[in-house]
Amino acid sequence: MNNNNSVSASFKTNPTINLNHIIPLDFKTVLKLPESRSWSTTTTSTHVEVDEGVPMVDLADPEAVTLIRGACEKWGMFQVTNHGVPIKLLKQIEFQSKRLFGLPTNQKLLAVRSSEECTGYGLPRISTFFSKLFWSEDFSSMGSPLHHARQHWPNHHFDFCNVMVEYQKELMGLTERIMGLMLHHWA
Repeated sequence: MNNNNSVSASFKTNPTINLNHIIPLDFKTVLKLPESRSWSTTTTSTHVEVDEGVPMVDLADPEAVTLIRGACEKWGMFQVTNHGVPIKLLKQIEFQSKRLFGLPTNQKLLAVRSSEECTGYGLPRISTFFSKLFWSEDFSSMGSPLHHARQHWPNHHFDFCNVMVEYQKELMGLTERIMGLMLHHWA
């Protein structure tokens, strides 16, 4: 087994990375589940039985405001359909995400997010609120991802950046639309 691309090898060869800032699981070389990633399957007395899935809200439905209210009151979340984000863009996002997360570990670590930053590669930011680490890696971007994308692809970052910026604009519009529906009801 070649460990030149393992997370531990990448940390050893890059002294600027602090393990407290990012500890992604190297899925290619891990042989045993680390205790830090073992989540308990037991439930507590606050467990609530649910007989249905996360609510779906069709944003084209004339009753969308009522559906959103019910979903927020019962679940605190919902999924949306007919959101208006172009399928072509969603496919481009999927392609670029696979391209990014398919990079060798040592190349992804070139854009590691420090504890002071909000953007870059690392564990999901929300993971700091849990005692166990997530089984995922994260790339956060606010605004242009140009700085980090250049670190991954010095000469081939334009497509990635263009797709991410377009997607951020679409999601901002969708967020404003959903917030408008939510505020319309509670106003």
